[in-house]
Amino acid sequence: MNDDTAATPPNSHDRSAARVLADNVQKSAQAAGDPLAWFDELYLAANGDPALVPWAKLEPHPVLAEWIGRSGHLHEGSAIDVGCGLGDNAEYLDEAGYDVTAFDLSQTAIDWARRRHPATAVSYHQADLFNLPSIWRGAFTLVHECYTIQALDAEIRRTAMAHIAALVAPGGTLLVICRSRAEDETAEGPPWPLARSELEPFVAAGLEQTSFEHLTVTQDRPIPHFRATYRRAVT
Repeated sequence: MNDDTAATPPNSHDRSAARVLADNVQKSAQAAGDPLAWFDELYLAANGDPALVPWAKLEPHPVLAEWIGRSGHLHEGSAIDVGCGLGDNAEYLDEAGYDVTAFDLSQTAIDWARRRHPATAVSYHQADLFNLPSIWRGAFTLVHECYTIQALDAEIRRTAMAHIAALVAPGGTLLVICRSRAEDETAEGPPWPLARSELEPFVAAGLEQTSFEHLTVTQDRPIPHFRATYRRAVT
């Protein structure tokens, strides 16, 4: 996928009901003073219907799939999928050859992912990004972050990005996929599209940016995205 090339998932359809549900649940959690509670509440409210989970496409993200497919061979090492949801990206990383760990704040999502993939080799965990197991720190060859940070309020996003960066092993890679906006464009969400400058905390957390791409993903409409990679130096 080159810059501005569109990829259309085969299960694209109207997600208006899902977006309304997500907006209502997020605002309710924010008003209650627990801005992270809305993730599990949304999965519970979906009641087994993935069409009510806005980011659940039941297939790997096309921007991830294209990135993995570039090399033409199996990947190796350990990978972790941040905010794995129903597990499609984690399973794709496993198929590519990684030893995959995947986590989500929502126990409901983790249970759902395990039911969908009963024979999986992926190690699924319920975990809080802000309080991850210490053994995961600096442990992963590839850290995959898709849409998690843009589902977080700006006040806690920088801290979340530092925790994500901390997962990258020396010599390892962080792959970030997110919806994007221009610097002067107003962000409305969730999810909140990110400006390029809002990804700078990954560099502040000790990583080096190694690539940055502008892409368009066509779902029910064309949606601009960023795909960026970062590397932790070998010390």
